[in-house]
Amino acid sequence: MDNIKIAIYGAGGFAREVAWLIDSLKEKHDVACFIDDTESVQGSELNEIPVMGLAEARKLFPEAKIVGGIGSPKVRELVMNKAEEAGFDFMSVIHPNVEISKWVNLGKGVVICAGSIITTNITLGDHVQINLDCTIGHDVVMDDFVTLAPGVHISGNVHIRKGAYLGTGANVINGSKETLLIIEENSTVGAGACVIKDVQAGDTVAGVPAKSIKRK
Repeated sequence: MDNIKIAIYGAGGFAREVAWLIDSLKEKHDVACFIDDTESVQGSELNEIPVMGLAEARKLFPEAKIVGGIGSPKVRELVMNKAEEAGFDFMSVIHPNVEISKWVNLGKGVVICAGSIITTNITLGDHVQINLDCTIGHDVVMDDFVTLAPGVHISGNVHIRKGAYLGTGANVINGSKETLLIIEENSTVGAGACVIKDVQAGDTVAGVPAKSIKRK
């Protein structure tokens, strides 16, 4: 693959980790800039990479591919839509030490960090983020903008719907071929939780076993 310029949308901690991930790829690409909508940080640098607004990035690097560097599913969806409206295309980045089978379907703009294992017959939607040291079992579907924080473990036959966020160290037991375990849209699973039954849309669950603590 030819050298590609990449613009990371976001300028926080995870964005810097994505820049490091890109630097670790076997195919060497250039991180052209971080994009941030906050005017006060535009014109600065992070780890020797310039930070700029979306319009400036489009003007200076019209050929660049966008990668999301924001952990919040809702914010990431907002800025990815803005980037697409500005005319940018997206790129998926997968750390070279990720173990991933050929029976995985990837959407656009997917980020998979070091140490993760993605097994078989799995579908990852657009702009899914899988952070450090996660494991994804067989027959899992993760819809657009799902986010896994570090150390999340998903067993087989689970469907995680759009915009769900699973906190650091969360675990999800397996469903079955006939009855998937479902984590519904825009829900949140707290750090260290163990999910043993379906999570309702917009709910926040925590604990072992995971129970609802907030219904939006």
